[in-house]
Amino acid sequence: MNATLGSGFVALGLTASLLGVLNAVRGLATHSAVHLARTRWYVAAVAVAAVGQFAVMERALITRDFTVAFVAEHGSHRTPALFNVATLWSALEGSILLWVLILVGYLVLVAWRFQDRLADPMVGWVLLVMLAVCAFFFLLLAGPAHPFGRFDPWPGFDGPGPNPLLQNHVLMAFHPPVLYLGYVGFTVPFAFAIASLATGRLGEGWLLETRRWTLLAWGCLTVGILLGAWWSYEVLGWGGYWAWDPVENASLLPWLTGTAYLHSVMVQERRGMLRVWNLSLLCATFALTILGTFLTRSGVIESVHSFTESGIGPMFLALFAVIVATSVGLIAWRGDELRAEGTIDSPVSRTGAFLANNLLFGAFAFIVLLGTMFPLLVEAANGDRISVGNPYFDRMTMPIGFLLLFLMAIAPALPWGRAGSEVLAKRLQWPATVGVVAMAVAVALGGRGWATVLAVGLAGFACGGAVRQLALAVRSRGLRGFIGRSSGGMVVHIGVAIVAVALACSSSYVRQAEAVFTAPGDRFGFAGHELVFDGLEHIELAEKDEIRVRVLVDGEIFTPALTFFPFAGQVIGTPTTRSTWRDDLQLYVLSVPEEGSGDDGATKVWVTVQPLIWWIWYGGGVMAFGTLLAAVPDRRRREDEESHGLQSADEGIEA
Repeated sequence: MNATLGSGFVALGLTASLLGVLNAVRGLATHSAVHLARTRWYVAAVAVAAVGQFAVMERALITRDFTVAFVAEHGSHRTPALFNVATLWSALEGSILLWVLILVGYLVLVAWRFQDRLADPMVGWVLLVMLAVCAFFFLLLAGPAHPFGRFDPWPGFDGPGPNPLLQNHVLMAFHPPVLYLGYVGFTVPFAFAIASLATGRLGEGWLLETRRWTLLAWGCLTVGILLGAWWSYEVLGWGGYWAWDPVENASLLPWLTGTAYLHSVMVQERRGMLRVWNLSLLCATFALTILGTFLTRSGVIESVHSFTESGIGPMFLALFAVIVATSVGLIAWRGDELRAEGTIDSPVSRTGAFLANNLLFGAFAFIVLLGTMFPLLVEAANGDRISVGNPYFDRMTMPIGFLLLFLMAIAPALPWGRAGSEVLAKRLQWPATVGVVAMAVAVALGGRGWATVLAVGLAGFACGGAVRQLALAVRSRGLRGFIGRSSGGMVVHIGVAIVAVALACSSSYVRQAEAVFTAPGDRFGFAGHELVFDGLEHIELAEKDEIRVRVLVDGEIFTPALTFFPFAGQVIGTPTTRSTWRDDLQLYVLSVPEEGSGDDGATKVWVTVQPLIWWIWYGGGVMAFGTLLAAVPDRRRREDEESHGLQSADEGIEA
């Protein structure tokens, strides 16, 4: 029943999206307002299909309907309820279902937002592009990623459940959906970019329509990346949160180009410059989400984050090629019309700072892309397997990070035109003082190493500049000064500064050691903490068996464990972490006597002490809050946007 119903919804979605594309093409080709307005019905049909197929698969998972092949391969009666629901996005086919649901959700929101302008060719092109992307993903579900295949279970059959690493922490239920909200959300600004190129409406009006869509996608991707880092830190027990893994890099790449766009778009709005660059950034951001999806789901890389090898890789590569070719072709076609109208009055201006900011983000993205793709290119060329490790990424990205923090501090103090040295010195005096004090405090608290101390100083410099701007906004407008893109951006900058300090200190001053216990009462002193072994504890649960190691740390009980999942035949470590505002202490079990370690009954525990880890997650929360503030326009900006939006629509109708 579920398999048949789910396959029917997939067929409905593919048919409706293809017919919607054909209808939109006909409406645009014949300038038919009737056909363009009719697109809403195809959008509604696609929405029914997306929600229907997702609900059917969740129902099959919840009821353990093993006649559906996906449930038989990834579901289990022993899986807890929360992880049973999250099983849908724990494997390839289900993750595509989630992707389609979110993509169609954005499609519905766009159609609803512009329901009074469906006859506008600009909106028609946007819906056409989004329906075409929907058709591609429905084609995946109907073909190589079909989730509703049939299975004939024998009496008493039970599936293996999801990968043990994916049912060992609650963040599994939240990290992928939030990350997808960011990944998929960039489809909307990409569609507007293609629409502006196709219609020739290359003014700044379309930017106003896409700003919040881009900001929403960027904010969700930011939170999704940080949740992934938190999940890695809590589950893997290696004492880290970012390893420059290819799949981690795949999520970082569109974040970098999206961040560059959010800065450079202000230059186009103010000065009429960077039209080609902004369109290229939007197209590149969406293309990088598709490339990242290829890396994650094609099986071409080995990663704890990636799915198994599948046949969808060539299809994603083909889509990536189409996106790049279409974007480059349209931009080249409109080249003469995209010539910049404005000029840079002075390199020492906000315009110049934003240009430098974009060059740095572009260089950052190129370094990450090169390090991620180079091993794949070498293997494809001669079959040799190589790896690009952390030293490359750390060495190459650190100078860029320092420069970005410096620009983050001075850019808000710069005027859009030429900056006088006296005015600039006065505006930067207080932020610079904060930076110097931050460096002094870091040294006084034991900070060593020029890179870490410099990172703290530049972060303090940037934070001081952001606080100064917020103080000026509040002084002139009261509490309403916190609301709006400029002030929200300053809050985001404060969050970035907090994260930068936490990253620098936690990575530079991490301390790790192996504690060996042979009998209860054994003690181990490390980094100012005393660990006392309190024995082993065996716990049997429905879905797993645990051997917990009881350790008293400064009088507080810790219970890291080795967790065995019988059906998966896999043992994984389950660390225990104590987080405070000052530092984190994490214990991870390496071995216990029952595992036949051959150490005469020794229990080995990996101890990690890291400062300021908690501030990474706190800084991420500040960034998310700033994004929300930036998405709320003040009254004057809203009136300007409505005026620009109507003007853009009128220009399109006249054209």
